[in-house]
Amino acid sequence: MSSSSPRSTGDTPEPTPGLTRFNTADDTTARAALHEVCASRSWASKVLAQRPYATTDALFAAGDAAMAELTAEDLAEAMAGHPPIGRPKPGDPTSHREQSGMSGASEALKAEMLELNLAYQEKFGHVFLICASGRTGEQMRDAVRNRIDNTPEQEREIVRGELGKINRIRLTRIAHAEGDAA
Repeated sequence: MSSSSPRSTGDTPEPTPGLTRFNTADDTTARAALHEVCASRSWASKVLAQRPYATTDALFAAGDAAMAELTAEDLAEAMAGHPPIGRPKPGDPTSHREQSGMSGASEALKAEMLELNLAYQEKFGHVFLICASGRTGEQMRDAVRNRIDNTPEQEREIVRGELGKINRIRLTRIAHAEGDAA
């Protein structure tokens, strides 16, 4: 297969326009984009340090590797960037989109989620974190009910996995962004 540029090998697809913008953005702009993905400064630094990325999969792999290396303090910093389920940040379209399963929830379910969120936060010292994209309010409620009996160690690793899923969704938006945004 012939290649149209030196970076194309036939086996490796060309970077998407969004990924190219991310790869070529100045460090401040790229770091700000990564902060929108994950609030951990350590995670962002590790992902930023490996630019440029040839593919979205390479970006995912770097994000996953950086997530695996986060300390408990780094995870706490990452979680601090997430609002409680059912209470997305005002004016934050990402939180609203990701938590859309709660938007049509009954007032009773919203009240139950508030109680469960508070009980979870009291036990673990941080918000209940789940990759909410595509989940209904009932599914999120059931998840917090199931996870509240976990040990802090079990929950920390579950949270690490959920953050990784959220990060991949958000990294996909960067890699496939149209226009001028990194």
